[in-house]
Amino acid sequence: MAGVKASKDDVRAMVTALFVTNAALDRARRQKKGASTLSLLQVIAAAPGIRPSEIASTQDVHPSQVTRQVRELESLGHVQVIADTADRRSCRVTLTSAGSDELQSLTEEGLDRFGSFVADWEPEDVRMLTSLLQKLEASKAAVAARQRPAAGRRWATQKA
Repeated sequence: MAGVKASKDDVRAMVTALFVTNAALDRARRQKKGASTLSLLQVIAAAPGIRPSEIASTQDVHPSQVTRQVRELESLGHVQVIADTADRRSCRVTLTSAGSDELQSLTEEGLDRFGSFVADWEPEDVRMLTSLLQKLEASKAAVAARQRPAAGRRWATQKA
């Protein structure tokens, strides 16, 4: 059925469902201690030596919130904060082994929580949702690539 296009109503229903889910996940990340800590630890683990300003940008939060969270994680021994040798006004944040352990623990807790959301689903339904979400991401990337302006100087090829 590759030739049949989704109707506007179908797309609207999909977008609504995605927005509701995304808003709930975002709300949990911002309001629930474990979820916000997990999110922060994931960002730091993915980019060891990351600056707090980069964390704030990645998480789309105010830098002061990151400063508070990083201080708390440092006091718990989950991150190491060192001066940035390239910019003495900033610092670099790296996960410690205790932070890696906490990341693993919170990840498992999160997986258990999501597992409870789909506990009465058939395994094939879970796999199908995963496949469809991956397909949506691939489609978004393909559209973005097609819509990206051509590299170079557009003015150099324009006629006066």
